[in-house]
Amino acid sequence: MTFMVGKALLAACVAAAASGVQAGDHRYDPVTSVSANAPIELAVAGTYASGVFDEGAAEISAYDPWTRRLFVTNANANTVDVLDIRNPRRPRLQFTIDLSAYGVGVNSVAVSHGIVAVAVEADPKQDPGSVVFFDVKGRYLNDVTVGALPDMVTFTPDGTRVLVANEGEPDDDYLVDPEGSISIIDISGGIAAASVATADFQAYNGLDLTPIRIFGPGASVAQDLEPEYIAVSADSRTAWVSLQEANAIAIVDVDNARVTDLVPLGTKDHGVIQNAIDASNRDDGVNLKAWPVVGMYQPDAIATYEVDGETYIVTANEGDSRDYDGYSEEARIGDVNEDFLVDPSAYPDLALLTDDARLGRLNMTTATGDTDRDGDIDVLHVYGGRSFSILNAAGEMVYDSGSELERILADVLPAEFNSPNDENGSFDNRSDDKGPEPEGVTVGEIGGRHYAFIGLERIGGIMVYDVSNPIAPRFVQYINNRDFAGDAAAGTAGDLGPEGLTFIPARHRDGRPLLAVTNEISGTTTLYTIRVRGGHGRFDSRDD
Repeated sequence: MTFMVGKALLAACVAAAASGVQAGDHRYDPVTSVSANAPIELAVAGTYASGVFDEGAAEISAYDPWTRRLFVTNANANTVDVLDIRNPRRPRLQFTIDLSAYGVGVNSVAVSHGIVAVAVEADPKQDPGSVVFFDVKGRYLNDVTVGALPDMVTFTPDGTRVLVANEGEPDDDYLVDPEGSISIIDISGGIAAASVATADFQAYNGLDLTPIRIFGPGASVAQDLEPEYIAVSADSRTAWVSLQEANAIAIVDVDNARVTDLVPLGTKDHGVIQNAIDASNRDDGVNLKAWPVVGMYQPDAIATYEVDGETYIVTANEGDSRDYDGYSEEARIGDVNEDFLVDPSAYPDLALLTDDARLGRLNMTTATGDTDRDGDIDVLHVYGGRSFSILNAAGEMVYDSGSELERILADVLPAEFNSPNDENGSFDNRSDDKGPEPEGVTVGEIGGRHYAFIGLERIGGIMVYDVSNPIAPRFVQYINNRDFAGDAAAGTAGDLGPEGLTFIPARHRDGRPLLAVTNEISGTTTLYTIRVRGGHGRFDSRDD
């Protein structure tokens, strides 16, 4: 793999003003690495900054092509911030939609055919939440009740239904644990006549679903499964739902509001070199090695696309744990035989492995790994795949990026490898957890080819892959609009914590395609133009 690394980072950027930061205000160059002969290239166009640090002031976005407005969830203010992005170099706040009358926390937004759907959680979040409908001018249309903690909302491609992932998380004492579900809102008869059907998991109660992780104390299957993200087929009839903590995917018959299958994602063998990880933040360097642990893929965002009439699902394998006052599955491998037991016959060299510079600092789960059910752990399970994967329509994995994301980061940003997203000068800080944490993903078609854009929650930045051949994706670019010389809390470190990614096709804006990235920690929304390489081998240099 060939990389061309961009200019070195310069001085810290100017603090972002609430009215938005233009590309010309940047006093640092984004880090970028482009593969040789890359067919496309991302470049920063402009940024809107909320001015709010580490409060979720920019999380999820949705685009309306008719008004060229970007709708961005702002959890800090419990609003949807509506940005005018007709000039991508100067995105500006046009107005806000206040959600306080409908709940305490805005979680997601989607737009289709002039209708805006917003998912809002209740207080407490274990109560049923709401989906509220507005027009693109922010005028209220209707609201409906859905399940507990509606965490993600999306329209079907035909625009007739709205799907909602109701996560159903327990309270902190783990005494109230609502069921997870998928709400299917039929709007084919108009927003005023919207009706709600529920696809739940009650039919699976009492079944042994191993290796799907069902482990919450006293929880039924329906309570334990927590829908995270939804992707829909092009014909609007099938949905795939990530069940992150369970390390599984649900397949949903949209027409009949029914879960038709639960598919375990299995584990990733980090004991082979192609799946190597840096497992310690105490090893004084970048050390990608094979270790005798397995990773649980546990995707957050997922996205669908079609090749030759077949649907494929791209998963961002972030990883997640349950860590509450009333119950926690988290432990460090170095705490073995103090807080939990590991089978000595499975790990005869455990004393050596638990050194802090090896596996001692690595976070693991105590909830699974007892394969023979004798009370001790036979296989050490760690969180996330540190990768992206591609599944076929049946949920079978046809590709995983292995250790490639961490290897690219080690090559491009060796001094900032596995940094966290809330402070600079913290080299290697996330190696003992989930590494770069791929969290957001979207897929766009450009020039007849399919590209996956994957957001890395911790170190930041976007990985771009050509996924036109689902079994053999090709790296295209890594770009990170972060200033590692800046002060994160002061707003001078650029984009931190990419959460949501929205692809905007060229046909929806009469120009180049765009990628909108909302950054949870920095509270910024950045627009990237996507340049296409022309017949003479040069990237299109038209101004936006």
